[in-house]
Amino acid sequence: MKVCYPGTFDPITNGHLDIIERAAKMFEEVVVLIMVNPRKQCTFDSQKRKELIEACVRALPNCTNVTVQIGQGLTVDFARHLGAQAIIRGIRAVSDYEYELGQATANQMLDDTIETLFFIARPEYSFLSSSIVKEIAMNHGPLHGLVPRVIQEQLEQTFSTRS
Repeated sequence: MKVCYPGTFDPITNGHLDIIERAAKMFEEVVVLIMVNPRKQCTFDSQKRKELIEACVRALPNCTNVTVQIGQGLTVDFARHLGAQAIIRGIRAVSDYEYELGQATANQMLDDTIETLFFIARPEYSFLSSSIVKEIAMNHGPLHGLVPRVIQEQLEQTFSTRS
């Protein structure tokens, strides 16, 4: 089974990578799908995010079945284009569930052949989001344990020039 894991991933966190690792164990192919969202102001452009995610995934054991692509438009349309049978999403809290349920229901109405599967965040990542990571980085706080070293270095470099 082929699945896609869509998101902005600006930047990818250890929580995202945990979901990728778990999905890679369960499915034949996992496509990390960087969705371009014109409503979001991103720290890194989509090509840079793709390069960073690929570097992070290469460092993960048993993730040779993971690829990274950039998409735009409706996620369900891109999932269909990829030949994915399911979309995976991470859930950290009840608020995530409410949002993701709405998205999953809309996707199901658009294409009922593509399922949405929820992965519950591990407790140590239940608070972690890209927004929190960026806030810490902007204020030169410690990022150890939140993101891989390559992401930490990129964030430190990016925000050291913006201060």
